[in-house]
Amino acid sequence: MTSGSAAETARAILGHRSFVVTSHARPDGDAIGSSVALAAALEQLGRQATVLLRDPVPGPFRELPGIERVRTTDTLDVDADALVVLECGDLSRPGIAGLERIGAVINIDHHLGNTLFGTSNWFDSGAAACGELVAGLIDELGVTWTREIASQLFLALSTDTGSFRYGPISARTFEICRRIAETGVRTAELSRIIFESYSIGRVRLTGALLDRMTLHHGNRLALLYYDDALLARCGATPDDTEGLVNLPLGAREVEAVALIKGQPDGTWRVSLRSKGEVDVRAVASRWSGGGHRNAAGCTITGELTAVRDALAAALAEAIDAAAGARPLA
Repeated sequence: MTSGSAAETARAILGHRSFVVTSHARPDGDAIGSSVALAAALEQLGRQATVLLRDPVPGPFRELPGIERVRTTDTLDVDADALVVLECGDLSRPGIAGLERIGAVINIDHHLGNTLFGTSNWFDSGAAACGELVAGLIDELGVTWTREIASQLFLALSTDTGSFRYGPISARTFEICRRIAETGVRTAELSRIIFESYSIGRVRLTGALLDRMTLHHGNRLALLYYDDALLARCGATPDDTEGLVNLPLGAREVEAVALIKGQPDGTWRVSLRSKGEVDVRAVASRWSGGGHRNAAGCTITGELTAVRDALAAALAEAIDAAAGARPLA
């Protein structure tokens, strides 16, 4: 499913001189890489570009070139002609107050459920990452791929596909990777930084999470839960939780995973992952969440036991729907 194009988006961008580039709160690798790569490209064009994200860049990603472009804030505090919003379904997702004051909004996304809220919209659900769209836009703008841009595009693609294991991966994905390598970027070294530069607290947290993991629906469904007390006991931080939801999918039997984290306001933030045809986006949509078929998220209100039971039931239905099988006893 597509709407808009790289050419239309490039024309919208070329009509402005200064930009705020942003993405969703609690940014992942795709949000960060896409934002930094685009800001670097805009500066090559002689434009002014400021990357604003509500929450800090996770620790392992801070070693990548260009990360210093990111400023953390919850309130718009710069002037700009245009706002570029990356991989957000609506203008509330960045979590930054005042963005609506910028009149020209360029919306670029690959998640189903995007409300096409921009004055210019480019949506492509066939992209493996928003970074794929940004790569195409950079080409349309006639910008040369520097090592900074290539490194950030690799961050976007490699993280959003789980090291190229899931998502709508296509020939376009690997063509971008070929071009990244051509810039001289050492992709193996980047992968080590991105995926193997965690803290000891992260290692301890991994063991603790798996120790308290519960399996359901004939071991086809795994539920993980953590809170601030567990983070403190392990010497971990919220940064250290990035990607942990994927761990149970390493088991042959497990087809879907939910990672549940309590929030200060009493709600529960839920990350969902799955294999194959199991549609966790449909599960997330029950609680006004969204994402992709194999990677989605939502926020749920209620008591923990009830939340776990509701998620287990919904995910079991999704597993059975994908398999065309009767529910297990």
